[in-house]
Amino acid sequence: MPGRRGGAISTPAATSTDPQPVVGARRSSVLRHRQFALLFTGQALSAVGDRIFLVAMPFAVLSVPGADAADVGLTLGASALALAVCVLAGGVVADRLPRQLTMLTSDAVRAATQAVGATLLLTGRAEVWSLALLMLGYGAAEAFFRPAMLGLIPQVVEPGEEQPANALLALTANVSMVAAPALAGVLVAWLGPGGSLAVDAGTFVVSAASLLLLRPRPVAPAEKASFLADLADGFHEVRTRAWVWMTLLAFSAYHALMLPALFVLGPLVAVQIRDGASSWGWISSGFGLGAVIGSLLSLRWRPTRPGVLIGATLSVASAQAAICASSLPTWSVAALEVVAGVGVAVCFTVWETQLQQHIPASAQSRVSSFDYLGSLTLMPLGFAVIGPVSTALGLRTTAVLASVVSAAVCLLVAASPGLRALRQVQVATP
Repeated sequence: MPGRRGGAISTPAATSTDPQPVVGARRSSVLRHRQFALLFTGQALSAVGDRIFLVAMPFAVLSVPGADAADVGLTLGASALALAVCVLAGGVVADRLPRQLTMLTSDAVRAATQAVGATLLLTGRAEVWSLALLMLGYGAAEAFFRPAMLGLIPQVVEPGEEQPANALLALTANVSMVAAPALAGVLVAWLGPGGSLAVDAGTFVVSAASLLLLRPRPVAPAEKASFLADLADGFHEVRTRAWVWMTLLAFSAYHALMLPALFVLGPLVAVQIRDGASSWGWISSGFGLGAVIGSLLSLRWRPTRPGVLIGATLSVASAQAAICASSLPTWSVAALEVVAGVGVAVCFTVWETQLQQHIPASAQSRVSSFDYLGSLTLMPLGFAVIGPVSTALGLRTTAVLASVVSAAVCLLVAASPGLRALRQVQVATP
């Protein structure tokens, strides 16, 4: 797939045989592209804002007189619910309309919801119901942003440069995951929850401004049809590619089994046999450090067998629940979490790259929306059942079982013919 800077981006047709790689791909930074540099700048600041939101919002709810932990769950759950309900619609809209416009509108809506929430908090007029209502709008807007983002990246870089672009964007998110919570804590203590939400609203304004300046290369839109027909066509793109639906199966096992076991049982074991929150903090930091390293690695390393890599790295990461629930010393668990973080970061960067390189440009956002739907719906179900199961089987038994089943599914996916046949698409330097 040779191409020129500024030329149209071609996307492989929907076939069962993936294109073979062409050696000699460019190695210079994708930030040389002004359009991607604009996108990167806006999203880097927005990633910090996302972390501020996650810290500030619970305190915002608790600042309402009479609010308790159940109200925090209700408010955050409203955002997650709206995201899950609207994400398929977000994929259809992002494939129908210019993705830049879809993302710009999403940023504007989220800036507005955060600004209104900040105003209510700063004036003492906030109520739990009003914050929950705002979070419904926030989550719905985010559902349109995520699928559009995956499809926009190939429009602002050269063919074959999707992976380093994905890696750079993931790097900002992973660095923010490590560093931004401390900043968010300072902001909440200094400005209060309302002031912190106002800062988050500002990050969306900056992101929207960068999108407004963006001039992505256009792609041919999908043929106009009804909403349900467009949705069915997106599902057709998923089910006719074994490597796509099998990878989604692996992701489903990971999100439904391993992650709930990790996030629920890991802290409980840390309280029982470790130093409680401090040891869990070190373990979590280990994963964040590994994710940063994985994103840096993905900037240059282009695996020739991306399908096998996706399944293999996810199977290794599936061991996290068992490791964190074990009696291993905290330092060794944190070190193993570094390895898991590397694997997860590489896995998802390579996965997004394969969607961008092998799915027709006019359907990328819809396929991405099915990916998001699986994790958004299955993880809450996993959280709901992991507690009762652990009560019946025991914490460690449940954690080991979740890791073993998740890893087994991922290994089977990695060994499947569709994943083994998948190849990285590269572009020769002209």
